[in-house]
Amino acid sequence: MSTLLLKNADVVVTMDAARREIAGGAVFIRDRVIEQVGPADALPQTADELIDLRGHVLMPGLVNTHHHMYQSLTRAIPAAQDAELFDWLQALYPIWANLTPEMIRVSTQTAMAELILSGCTTSSDHLYIYPDGCRLDDSIEAAAEIGMRFTASRGSMSVGQSQGGLPPDRVVEREDAVLQDTRRLIETFHDASRHSMLQVAVAPCSPFSVSRELMRESAELARSYGVRLHTHLAENVKDIAYSREKFGMTPAEYAESLGWTGHDVWHAHCVQLDAPGIALFARTHTGVAHCPCSNMRLASGIAPVPQMLAAGVPVGLGVDGSASNDGAHMLGEARQALLLARVGHGPAALSARQALEMATLGGAKVLGRDDIGALAPGMSADCVAFPLDDVGMAGGAVHDAVAALLFCTPPRVSWSVINGRVIVRRGELTSLELPALMRRHNALARTLASAAR
Repeated sequence: MSTLLLKNADVVVTMDAARREIAGGAVFIRDRVIEQVGPADALPQTADELIDLRGHVLMPGLVNTHHHMYQSLTRAIPAAQDAELFDWLQALYPIWANLTPEMIRVSTQTAMAELILSGCTTSSDHLYIYPDGCRLDDSIEAAAEIGMRFTASRGSMSVGQSQGGLPPDRVVEREDAVLQDTRRLIETFHDASRHSMLQVAVAPCSPFSVSRELMRESAELARSYGVRLHTHLAENVKDIAYSREKFGMTPAEYAESLGWTGHDVWHAHCVQLDAPGIALFARTHTGVAHCPCSNMRLASGIAPVPQMLAAGVPVGLGVDGSASNDGAHMLGEARQALLLARVGHGPAALSARQALEMATLGGAKVLGRDDIGALAPGMSADCVAFPLDDVGMAGGAVHDAVAALLFCTPPRVSWSVINGRVIVRRGELTSLELPALMRRHNALARTLASAAR
């Protein structure tokens, strides 16, 4: 078993039960688990590897609760730059219909590299389109290679345009095939153990792209295996109108009618979740993945996050798809959550530390994890260190280094430890060659766009 000592951080943000912030702090890791957290002079002074973090804030790795990583191939597509959700989807579906397994692997690693360099150590991904032999296995293999803790969500679409759905018929699947493949993935890959690096979730795409039957059967399947459930819900006003017209219910009522509420469920967005919906989610401990950048990019609205938090709804942060955010900076996403809450609900709506808590403990709870999101003995060894000498932090870090991470320009990490392994060292990704990955990614992005013309 190896040991790692992260010492002399200007501040250690623990997110532990007491929410301690330790000046001159340290974290001692044995193998993949945190063993001690405290002042540097109170912890062991030797280890197999020592990393001096003077001039850094050390905190738990950030947790991304919603993403579509393949979309990094279709950022800033001109036809989708100025569209709301439904028009944006209809502009991009024909492009995504030409995805290949290599594109899934390369885009997953590109998205994960961006996340890791922004302080993220655990991410979910919602892959719901499977043309040309693409499988969720492609994402899973990519995650293992880069070294990211991963919740792989087996998405699906089964209701095409000919049946009143939004996606083209050529990108939907047979529902029996969806359920069969979902069983295979859970039985092959899902690891429910503590400190697991890979879990599988069941994730029909949305109420406007799958049937009632698939939603209901997916919930039954997930619960028979003890895995989590995920989908999109109440993202914009058209989403609400579709639900009322098609089902005669609000999205929250529709979710409840199908068994899609509970501690094992999390929904992406919930921008238009009404007061009864918030009360339902609080009562049932149903989680929400808040995606502020995407909600702004697509003009979906301002999610009622302060009201959700006040009611006791579990809320984490998500960067959402790389084509509806065009970025995947988790610390930056926390900053946008802070700012957007204030635009919608006033200057005291959300504090910097509340936003960071959503990005760590909140995300862990939404993903059903009690082993990540905090620096404390017995927790998984996922830690990130942000530099305080970045020019964007000048003047802010001297007053409140923790708050400055969000109020000032969010920096990249200098160090990232995932599962006890140093994945970012002095700002450089160690688990793969990033320039070569980016060259291949950009070549594939051009190929994908050309194939749709």
